[in-house]
Amino acid sequence: FSPQHLDDDTVSGSNWITENNVQHSLSQTTKTTRKPYCGYVQQTLSKREQAEQESLLAAIQWPKPPDGKIAFAQSTDPTHSDFVIVKPSRFFKVGEQLEVLVRMKDFQGRPKQYGGDYLQARIHSPVLKAGAAGRIVDCHNGLYKVFFTLLWPGEVKVSVSLVHPSEAIQVLLRLREERPDRVYFKSSFKSGRYSETTECNVCLPGGLPVCNFTDLYTGEPWFCYKPRKLSCASRISHAKGGYLKGLLTHEESLFFQSDVNIKRPILSSGPDSVIVKPKAFTDSSSVDRAEDPTASPSGYYYEDQWRSRTHWIHNFNKSDDITECLQGKVIHLFGDSTIRQWFEYLTAFVPDLVEFNLGSPKNVGPFMSVDLKHNILLKFRCHGPPIRFSTVFSSELRYIANELNGIVGGRNTVIAITIWSHFSTFPVEVYIRRLRNIRRAVIQLLDRSPKTLIVIRTANVQELGPEVSLFNSDWYSFQLDSVMRKMFSGIAVHFVDAWEMSVAHYLPHNLHPNEIIVKNQIDAFLSYVCPLQT
Repeated sequence: FSPQHLDDDTVSGSNWITENNVQHSLSQTTKTTRKPYCGYVQQTLSKREQAEQESLLAAIQWPKPPDGKIAFAQSTDPTHSDFVIVKPSRFFKVGEQLEVLVRMKDFQGRPKQYGGDYLQARIHSPVLKAGAAGRIVDCHNGLYKVFFTLLWPGEVKVSVSLVHPSEAIQVLLRLREERPDRVYFKSSFKSGRYSETTECNVCLPGGLPVCNFTDLYTGEPWFCYKPRKLSCASRISHAKGGYLKGLLTHEESLFFQSDVNIKRPILSSGPDSVIVKPKAFTDSSSVDRAEDPTASPSGYYYEDQWRSRTHWIHNFNKSDDITECLQGKVIHLFGDSTIRQWFEYLTAFVPDLVEFNLGSPKNVGPFMSVDLKHNILLKFRCHGPPIRFSTVFSSELRYIANELNGIVGGRNTVIAITIWSHFSTFPVEVYIRRLRNIRRAVIQLLDRSPKTLIVIRTANVQELGPEVSLFNSDWYSFQLDSVMRKMFSGIAVHFVDAWEMSVAHYLPHNLHPNEIIVKNQIDAFLSYVCPLQT
């Protein structure tokens, strides 16, 4: 992406920093020049949309290291870093908070003086198959506080890991703004026996003629280079093209080493566990319930079963229970492969739910399963581009917002949506625009059919290596997930917190979580569809 295709645009007022929870605008003191991503030059936002976008971008602003290049030796080293449990010797009771202090050091063992490292933390009791995620607070001085709510009795162990050092996050930020072309796509065009393939993306560098496939209803941008001989109308399919190589300088690549500084444990310098006593019976208030849907943590595992703190989850252990719950319903699953897992789980687990062969490409869809006896229809369809699937037919390349507009809705309609992973290589504005369109369609659907049930499955964490980190890092997912939760707060949708369900579990992280985690996601989902009559 050469600069001549990007208009310089000065954005002020959107660069907020949070230090000691004080937010102040920098717009009076500094003007930051931010090159808008080209698809956004044409984007006209209303005052409200502009204000929302600025506040969303401000909310996910990440602390920056001091100016200038930082040598690898001065970057965060998880091996030299450590954590301590604050007051480890005292007795803890279920319901209390546990505080942990993490102290970052560089490869020479010197304390770090600034924040911005990306951490993940959980408490767990392996014997009980219990676990919960922690809430991390960056003190901007090389220290981090982690807060855990103790939700079960017994010996509870603390685990903290460095996902990326702050120096690596700066590289991820740069790539997100400057190299949105680092995953590219392609389309095939065909007429009779002649076909051509060209490159496609949300936005293409100028100079060559393009086909404009921008969606007429949502305004979602999509372009392909024009084929030499064929017309734009002859496009037959979409597919992922590939991943760019050689994105990093040698110095930058040192910040992305699997056994050194990507998802490495930080060890405790003292005890790493506490003993938690059960609550006395006099404490009647229920600790594991939390009315606030943004509660931290949102739930916890106990005996490998996820217990939400915001709604009662019952376990659908028998296929008959699922059949009874879904009888007479149509279930629409929209999104990427992580919600396709729901389609696969339900189709495999419920004997009467039989997949109807639509002749769709494997793993791509659309897919449909039918239970004629109990009048259940289960459908999966992938979200619109950008999507790294191979190969989606043009006629099946549809945007979730448009699909929602075609659904009547009602008390027998269930909709589940997840959209995150395929947006991690683009500036956040691309994602905000997509969610704005989906949200508008959700609000309209709920307006005409208030009894429609709509569930959003959040992002989840995944296994990371030096390559994957540049395209699909948990840090990118975490940023997008934060935006999604904010944009859908206050709307009558329900969340399945796949994020915490993947962080809190003992199994290794995986883009497509293991079946036991998927089962817990399904239990949470179906508990919204069929809440216990209490």
